Amino acid sequence: MDAPYLETFGVGLGMALSSLIWLRFEAFVQMGKSPTCELLYDWGTTNCTVGDLVDLLIRNQFLAPASLLLPEAVGMAQEVTLPLSSQETLPVCEKQQPIQEKEVTSVKPVLSQNTEKQPSAPPCLSQEISSTQSSNTDFHNFWFHDLESVTNNFDERPESAGGNKLGEGGFGIVFKGYINGRNVAVKKLAAVVDVSAQDLKQQFDQEIEIMAKCKHENLVELLGFSSDGAQPCLVYEYMPNGSLLDRLACLDGTPPISWNTRCEIAQGTANGINFLHDNNHIHRDIKSANILLTDTYVPKISDFGLARASVTFTRTIMTDRVVGTAAYMAPEALRGEITPKSDIFSFGVVLLEVITGLPPVDENREPQLLLSIKDEIEDEEATIEDYVDVKMSDWDATSVHKMYSLADQCLNEKKNRRPNMKMVQQYLQEIKT
Repeated sequence: MDAPYLETFGVGLGMALSSLIWLRFEAFVQMGKSPTCELLYDWGTTNCTVGDLVDLLIRNQFLAPASLLLPEAVGMAQEVTLPLSSQETLPVCEKQQPIQEKEVTSVKPVLSQNTEKQPSAPPCLSQEISSTQSSNTDFHNFWFHDLESVTNNFDERPESAGGNKLGEGGFGIVFKGYINGRNVAVKKLAAVVDVSAQDLKQQFDQEIEIMAKCKHENLVELLGFSSDGAQPCLVYEYMPNGSLLDRLACLDGTPPISWNTRCEIAQGTANGINFLHDNNHIHRDIKSANILLTDTYVPKISDFGLARASVTFTRTIMTDRVVGTAAYMAPEALRGEITPKSDIFSFGVVLLEVITGLPPVDENREPQLLLSIKDEIEDEEATIEDYVDVKMSDWDATSVHKMYSLADQCLNEKKNRRPNMKMVQQYLQEIKT
């Protein structure tokens, strides 16, 4: 669905929604159901966000249905505009772009600005060039033209076609490079539709600030950055097995992941999230595309540009900026609440992916949202065995049921009824024994 069509569709939809959506979702409220969750079935599964719909309604002055879906958005309608997706040509499994934040708050600069141009370096950078460091971090401060050199001028052809492109996210493209005898992943940040330079700098600074404070075996390692070129870059350790999302889909003909390895990936991911929570950080975009795998399938959480630190971690924080990926988002996250329990909800969706091998949303599947299989199982229309990934041969019913039970608890619509990450770690440990 391209942007012009979406705009036209939104106007027509808005006219109908002025009466129909109000009545429909008001009825859901009276039944004790979540209007936002119901909306995800009708709108979010077309790879558009709740924010997209609310934005269209507000722009066409249909404030009643907009206020029912996201009351806070109506109050700040003159100040905030949520962008439409710019990735509509991607396959459905790659369309999980984050809802972008607008009106970002400023953060304390963490980058040292280097103004003197260094001479060009060969693809294998010298230690002298790559070890220039920011005064605030232990990260290497690379020159942009050196990163161009080690990525073959940011060759955007896929690695499988002889290029350097490893993947693409909401804030840029990731390229493979080779520095000082090791492979690296270079993320070149680029603004997408309706994302300002200020927003991009916020993501850049936030990633560096979080990674400077949080180092753990299950968090991807940031090696350095570049801030002297036209586009900022972040340099990470290279993860040979890519993302959990791609490996579950056996992309590029890779073999299926065994059940035992999937359990270990779930455990390692939980360890990484727990470390973040112990250090008062909320990731806010936990998903299988952000869980990267080493050559031995050790999971490492990536993409901390949306993460939020809080000195009042045990209390809910409210924000006017809704961020995340719709198919993974907890109901309270869609209302602008920032809480660690939202990470747990998202992890519950990841657990369903681990069991089923299915992507979190698929337009050609019924149900389209993966988390909706929970309703089918509760209504006894299906069992979890019906959804177990057929590509696995080593699973057993007992451990699958235990993991599904944990996913079910993580996906509770009431955040206070979800387990914390320490409990999740314990449950996953019991599955392995």
